[in-house]
Amino acid sequence: MSPIRSKRPRVRLDPDSYRQLCLDVLQRDGWGCQYCGKLENLQIHHKEFRSRSGDDFEQNLITLCADCHSAIHQP
Repeated sequence: MSPIRSKRPRVRLDPDSYRQLCLDVLQRDGWGCQYCGKLENLQIHHKEFRSRSGDDFEQNLITLCADCHSAIHQP
């Protein structure tokens, strides 16, 4: 018997609201990677992945450089 997963509604923002949220996260994080401190090639990472029901909330987002972001997603 497989486990039953409860499906809760995910919070997804429209593109303009998501863009503003990303800017808010970048500002909160001082426009730098929160792992290595780089200031270029910044991306927003979902701590709880979207594919695992992670929501578009500021508390679930962190600023990472492209290298650190890629490293997190390596198998």
